[in-house]
Amino acid sequence: MLSELGFILITTFIAIVSCSTLSRALLHPSSVSHNVSRSSYYLTTNELWFNQTLDHYSHYDHRKFRQRYYEFMDYFRAPDGPMFMIICGEGPCNGIANDYINVLAKRFEAGVVSLEHRYYGKSSPFDSLATKNLKYLSSKQALLDLAAFRQHYQESLNVKFNMSSGGNENSWFFFGISYAGALSAWFRLKFPHLTCGSLASSAVVRAVYEFSEFDKQIGESAGQECKAALQETNKLLELGLKVNNKAVKSLFNATEFDVDADFLYLTADAAVMAFQYGNQDKLCVPLVEAKKNGSDLVETFSKYVREYCMRIWGLRVRSYNRKHLRKNTVVTADGAYRLWWFQTCTELGYFQVAPKNDSVRSQQINTEFHLDLCKSLFGEGVYPKVDATNLYYGGDRLKATKIIFTNGSQDPWRHASKQNSSHEMPSYIIKCHNCGHGIDLRGCPQSPMVIEDGVNKVRQQMVDNIDMWLSQCRNPTRNSI
Repeated sequence: MLSELGFILITTFIAIVSCSTLSRALLHPSSVSHNVSRSSYYLTTNELWFNQTLDHYSHYDHRKFRQRYYEFMDYFRAPDGPMFMIICGEGPCNGIANDYINVLAKRFEAGVVSLEHRYYGKSSPFDSLATKNLKYLSSKQALLDLAAFRQHYQESLNVKFNMSSGGNENSWFFFGISYAGALSAWFRLKFPHLTCGSLASSAVVRAVYEFSEFDKQIGESAGQECKAALQETNKLLELGLKVNNKAVKSLFNATEFDVDADFLYLTADAAVMAFQYGNQDKLCVPLVEAKKNGSDLVETFSKYVREYCMRIWGLRVRSYNRKHLRKNTVVTADGAYRLWWFQTCTELGYFQVAPKNDSVRSQQINTEFHLDLCKSLFGEGVYPKVDATNLYYGGDRLKATKIIFTNGSQDPWRHASKQNSSHEMPSYIIKCHNCGHGIDLRGCPQSPMVIEDGVNKVRQQMVDNIDMWLSQCRNPTRNSI
C-alpha cells in the first residue's frame, strides 16, 4: 500500500504526464513518459474484453465489436461492496490510473472497473477511421455502451457470488473527467436506476458552438503581465509568418504545416496546456521575464513548447496538421485526434474561437477556421448540432439528481460545465494556485508535497456525498431516485 507521501508524488506525476493532452482534445492521454513507470502510474494494465453492440438503436443490425476494459478488485468487500465505474474519454484507455479514485475505492471498499470509449484506443469497431465508418461514434451510443457493460458486469458478479439477479445488486457510482465527466453526468441523467450517483469532474455538459469564454478565461488565469506577454508573442508570431514563414515554424519543429492557421492553433493550444493542467508557471515566469528584459519572446515561447509541451506533455505537431488528420485513417493512438474532431464537428462544438477584443489567441482562429477544418476532414454537410445536443441532455441546466460537479477556478473548460449548485446537484469551484482541469482527482502538479486546502475541502464534500448516496442506494425505502 502506498504511503500518503507516495500517493501525493504519484498523483503529481499523473497530473503532469497523463494530462498531457491537447486542449481541443480535452483529456485524452499520451503515452506515459518522464520516467514514470507503468507500475506506479496504473493500478492495473491487465486488458479484459467485452462484446459490445455496434448500433444500439437498430433492431436489425446485430454486429458486435470488442471493447476494452479493466478491473481492480483489491479493496472490494465481497459480495455486497460498491462498484466504481471510471469512464474513459476521448483517447486510449491503457489502464486504471492511480489517482484519487484509488483513495476513494479503499475508503468505501469498492471494486473499480473502467471501460474504454468506443472507437478510441483498442476499441475500434472498424479497421479504418474513414468518415463512412464513424457513423456510430457519438455520446448517445457511448452511454448505451456503459449501460450494457454495467448490466453485463453486474450479472457476472451475481454469478460469481451466487446473488439472485432479481434481488439485491451492488451499488454503483460513476466517475469521469472532462468529456468523460459529461458522460458521467449524462449517465446519471438517462439511467438513474443504474447508478447511485456520479462525479462529474470538469464536466463539459454544455455543448458550445462559439466558445469565446475559453480564451477569455485563459487571459484571466494568466494575469495581466503574462496575458500581455502572450498577446505580444502572438502578434510577433503572425508577423514572423509573413516575413519568414519557414524560420518561425522551424523554431517549433513544425515546418510541415501548409496552413498557417493550423500552426497558430497549435501555438494557441500549447499556451492553453499550461493553464488547463495547472502548469502556468512553466509558461508565464520565463515569458514575463523575457518581456521585461527585452529578450526574444518568440524564442522564449518556442522553448517552452519544445521542452514542456512536446518533450514532457506529449504534444504532437502532426496532430494539428489537417493534411495528416485527413489522410490518417489508420487505427492507431494518433487516430484519437481525428475521432475527437469528428465528435466536436458533428455533436459538441467547443469551437475555441478568438474573442473579438483582447484575445490571447490569433484572430485567424475563428468560426470559419473550425468549419473549414471540419469540411476538410469529413466532407460537406458536417456541422456541430449543439442545440440538439443541449436539448437532449439539458446543457448546464440539466434536470437530474445525485451528481457532484467540480471545477478548477483557472480551468477554461469550466465555462462549459455546470457551475450553479443545488442540493441535488452540488457544484464546487476549487480555488487555489494552478487549479486546473480535473484537479479534484488528479491533484495540483505545482504542489507535489502539499494538497491545498481548496482541494481538500472539496474532496471531503465528495466523500460525504458519495457516502450518503451509497447509503441511500442500500436502503432504497429511505430515499427515492
